[in-house]
Amino acid sequence: MRLTPLVSLAASGLLVLTATTACSSDAAVDETEGSAAAGYPVSVDNCGTGVTLAKPPQRIVTIKSTSTDLVLALGLADKIVGTAFADGPVAEEWAEDAADLPVLAEQAPSQEVVLETEPDLVLAGWESNFTADTAGERDMLAKLGVATYVAPSACQEPGYQPAKMTFDLLFEHFTEAGRVLGVPEAAEKLVAQQRAALDKVGKALPGTTALWWSSGEDTPFVGGTIGAPQMVLDALGLENVVREKATWTSYGWEAIVDADPDVIVLVDAAWNSAKDKIASLEANPATAELTAVRKSRYLVVPFPAAEAGVRSVSAALELADQLERYDLLVR
Repeated sequence: MRLTPLVSLAASGLLVLTATTACSSDAAVDETEGSAAAGYPVSVDNCGTGVTLAKPPQRIVTIKSTSTDLVLALGLADKIVGTAFADGPVAEEWAEDAADLPVLAEQAPSQEVVLETEPDLVLAGWESNFTADTAGERDMLAKLGVATYVAPSACQEPGYQPAKMTFDLLFEHFTEAGRVLGVPEAAEKLVAQQRAALDKVGKALPGTTALWWSSGEDTPFVGGTIGAPQMVLDALGLENVVREKATWTSYGWEAIVDADPDVIVLVDAAWNSAKDKIASLEANPATAELTAVRKSRYLVVPFPAAEAGVRSVSAALELADQLERYDLLVR
């Protein structure tokens, strides 16, 4: 028999998820879970929302690729009861674990669809995944006994949005997520592996400039100076031609032509592929004269690796390999 989550309000005002039992077999399950709940309750201030879990979540819904990737990387594929809003295929290393995961929606799922899975935690890549029109507002889900967690790198409120995204900060986020999910040791191992891999990222030749183009054609949507694109560019030693203090920003072609980047990082998505972006660049008389376009210096990153997450380090490594093909890497 399934456990029925209830919600109580702690004195601190944070949400505490508890459970009631309906039969002796359920009581045995509670005892088993209780014995494995060392370190709980866990409380976090997540994008301005206080969340406390009384025990490790057993039924997780993930929204956006960064959330699904993180849960898979922490070895919790068996706890995922639904995924949604995938930005592209799962990385090869987790593809087998992800093969049979239920897909709730191609884009943002509705609250009704999410609740049908009876989750005790919904992990989302963006704050906008929690609205009345999507998975549900966070306070409403809490009243229904469902905890919520947003990737801290995606927080938008002043005081919560990262001043500048760095790998050190990203690794802190992994550590916090490990606590929330009940696998702190797995998170520590993941961080250690990623730090070791990050140390192997090659550096671009000094002074090499780059544009990180995500989407948009008439007005391109590009990486600014404080988000995941800048974090990866910094790891590579590339200079961002965009100076806007933003995670992502709209930027005019005229300014890009004036900056004349040495390389262009193209985010490859099913709805706006790198191939289509290249065709657009080469067909436009103005952008066709850019150094990066004339020399076909295109660096490609898959959309799921373009946002801050467990694929950010591998993205840096892959982009370094691509730079080397253009003889733009320090030897």
